[in-house]
Amino acid sequence: MKFPSIKNLAQSAGNTIKRYPLETLFALTGTIAATVKIELDRLNLNTENWCMRIIMVANLGFLLCLSATLYAQSKNWGAGKKAGIKIAAAIIAASIIFILDPPNREADYVRFFLLSLAFHLMVSFAAFTGKGHIQGFWQFNKTLFLRILASMLYGVVLFAGLSAAIGATNFLFNFKFEYDTYFILWVWITGMFTTIFFLAGVPIDTKALDEDESYPKGLKIFTQYVLIPLSTVYVFILLAYEIKILIEWKLPKGTVSNLILGYAVFGILSLLLVYPIREQTENKWLKTYARSFYFLLIPLQGLLFVAVGTRVFSYGVTEFRYFLIVLAVWLLGISLYFLLFKKQNIKLIPMSLAVLTLLSIYGPQSAFTTSMYSQRRMVVSFFKKHNAFKNGYLVPVDSTKISKLQGGQAVDRLSYFVDKYDLVALQPYFKRNLQLVADSIAGKKDAEGDLTYYRSGLRDAKYEWAKKTLGLNRFEKYYAYGDTTGHGEAIDNEYFLYQKNNITVVKDYDFMLSTDQSADSVINNYNGMKIMQTHIDQKVFILKVNDESFQFEPIQIVNKLVADTVKMKAFGRKENSQLYATQTYDVPAYLMQITKESPRYKVSLLFDEITFKRKLKGKLELLAVSGQYLVKVK
Repeated sequence: MKFPSIKNLAQSAGNTIKRYPLETLFALTGTIAATVKIELDRLNLNTENWCMRIIMVANLGFLLCLSATLYAQSKNWGAGKKAGIKIAAAIIAASIIFILDPPNREADYVRFFLLSLAFHLMVSFAAFTGKGHIQGFWQFNKTLFLRILASMLYGVVLFAGLSAAIGATNFLFNFKFEYDTYFILWVWITGMFTTIFFLAGVPIDTKALDEDESYPKGLKIFTQYVLIPLSTVYVFILLAYEIKILIEWKLPKGTVSNLILGYAVFGILSLLLVYPIREQTENKWLKTYARSFYFLLIPLQGLLFVAVGTRVFSYGVTEFRYFLIVLAVWLLGISLYFLLFKKQNIKLIPMSLAVLTLLSIYGPQSAFTTSMYSQRRMVVSFFKKHNAFKNGYLVPVDSTKISKLQGGQAVDRLSYFVDKYDLVALQPYFKRNLQLVADSIAGKKDAEGDLTYYRSGLRDAKYEWAKKTLGLNRFEKYYAYGDTTGHGEAIDNEYFLYQKNNITVVKDYDFMLSTDQSADSVINNYNGMKIMQTHIDQKVFILKVNDESFQFEPIQIVNKLVADTVKMKAFGRKENSQLYATQTYDVPAYLMQITKESPRYKVSLLFDEITFKRKLKGKLELLAVSGQYLVKVK
């Protein structure tokens, strides 16, 4: 086996850089920016912000320039025309730095992810925008996929080896390489080494790939015996669930959307991986599987639309629900296309997905604009419902006429809106200039002249201003009105039951033993007796003395006390009168005790503290329990 020389490796790297100069420049820029960000961690916030923006732009510039290069190569353009489109791509990518500002606009992180996803998809088909070339398209993406895996493997091995070397020099020669050295090493390996290694493997003659009929045997085995069986298991589970909710006539759970999308991803990936061999005699079953996959996807998409639509009608559109709707529509279109058309083009999958992704980033149809208008309508509808909307403007509500749950939901929606879209987005419904209000809050300084609020604290301050201005200061954003689950289930306050006076009377007992929850089972020996404590979460406590067991369930005490509202009110502390204060009670010792007896022993469990919470539907859940076992030998 002949190993390549250092000279050949350097020459190969040089050729790659010459072939992809702008791509390499963006990779180098992003790597340097990441290095500076690591070095300035928490030292210079403004510079860190710019470094983050440069890293993002470098990623987008690399992908966009690579797409432009591949497109120009496929068209056999001259050097001047190639340079022109690549420079145009670089300018477009560089200009994004003035648009994205993720440290100050949280939504820009999502926008960056979407742009990066769209540009990744563009790389996959940039060299195959013309008709045909399906085989070449598949071979090209197979090559890129394998090259990415190889780059990751080589990068991880190189990082592990160099990290070990740095650690050895620290140990043997008392060097003082700090932890950030390893981060910087990882950045340069992934930013430069793996990038150049990947670019070196990008096919140059993409047209020649149409004649490449090779197919990795391992890929066929992986797809046929791993991915396809997994997607089959998924579909049977989901179809069974759909039948179940139809029989019970219930709305589907919100999380079923993720399962359906997971099935779709597994299935489409499986079909793409086996696409070149579907016509082979021994693989004819793949065409049948493909049709059955898209056919079974139709009823599941109905379930997906119902699951998402239910939450949209109840709680409005959010970015996440917007993407679910877009993916559901896209899946429906793809399914119908592959079911109705015999002449199928797999290039349609990344092309259509890239277009939809770009459309969802900016503009009136984007995820952020659509969700902003929807969530703003949800906020405004509350004030309209409670007669706090006059002449097109929001006015303070009469909080005494609003229930605890309704108020909690209102401030929760208001907090979500301000956090996501900023206070200024409510300007159409305020007479005051909200930009001036926001600037005033942001400009507040403490006694030492430093700014009072930073980022998340600033958003909280804007929310508190809006809440107070709109008459909702009495409420707290405690109730989760179902944005995640969609069930509208809320959690009540926590309750603390304390033993009054905290004095334990041990008269008539021989010894006392504290509850020990450091392990599931704890064994003690005393005066010839073997004593074992066992607990099951916070629900059941078992004390075994020799061969006799005594079981205690603290929920019995909680149920008894909660049922007697008169006593509970008498035991409550003064602060319990506050609307959202934690509910604390001082309970006499005799009500905090459970006693069990046998012919040989009398055992009592006296609780010092019981903490529980009560869900809106009345279900009690124990959170923490502590106490003392009192044991008497008869």
